Amino acid sequence: MEKETLRLTGFKDLQLFKRGKVRDVYDLKDKLLIISTDRISCFDVVLPTCIPHKGEVLTHLSLFWFEFTKDVIPNHFICAKIEDFPGELHKYKDILDARSMLVKKVKPIPVECVVRGYLSGSGWKEYMMSQSICGIKLPAALKESDKLPQAIFTPATKEDVGHDINVTQEFVEKEIGKHLTQKLKEISLALYKKARQYAETKGIIIADTKFEFGMHEENIILIDEVLTPDSSRFWPKEQYKPGGAQPSFDKQFVRDYLETLDWNKTPPAPELPEEIVKKTTEKYIQALKMLVPNALS
Repeated sequence: MEKETLRLTGFKDLQLFKRGKVRDVYDLKDKLLIISTDRISCFDVVLPTCIPHKGEVLTHLSLFWFEFTKDVIPNHFICAKIEDFPGELHKYKDILDARSMLVKKVKPIPVECVVRGYLSGSGWKEYMMSQSICGIKLPAALKESDKLPQAIFTPATKEDVGHDINVTQEFVEKEIGKHLTQKLKEISLALYKKARQYAETKGIIIADTKFEFGMHEENIILIDEVLTPDSSRFWPKEQYKPGGAQPSFDKQFVRDYLETLDWNKTPPAPELPEEIVKKTTEKYIQALKMLVPNALS
């Protein structure tokens, strides 16, 4: 896995569809080309420092989960082998290899479908204020990182700029309709349940995650990335101890470092020191190897 980091793509002969915090997406008419770069964002700011192999890890994990969950819900994945890509992409093989995929072009549903199985992050902050998350009342006296009695669906708005905002299920129902909201809830909880059970057999607790969906030929399908350290909280099961923050395989490690700095969480972001970059790469790769043991062989 000795590759240079990829911060940005600039394929002049392809039409850029969208450049997100981490992924560059190109429009291929009826399909999209998604490229996972090595960019990392924290507090909704893209950092100037790349994390080596991050894009490859995100791609490997998404490919694994798309296959693993396709019996729960179809997804937008078409292929990830460069030889199966359109001919005009073959000249970019060195850049695209192991970090890109072709997907169906769909109409995204504008909701972040968050599922929480444990009390952490913004959910913990909200619980401390109101003993509830997104309008869902929770038992009293829960501690930070406690396992919830059952997984809960806590949607958020999908913001192009800034942080997604936690909302109630009722808010989503008014936006996209009651029937569609209920379907998204059922699918999200089923996906999380299946993934959580598998991950625990591999020594990882998936504390929470977010899913995105789209409409394809009038059917709901799973899109974007899925169950990666960027979209989920991964905790090492053997070190789990409720009552505080947990060690993690996700970018919480970088967030924790940034919290020690005198930085106001607005651009420009500070560079990350080499030691933080190295440890972050190790965490991403460790999560992949635990969940998909043969992914890098």
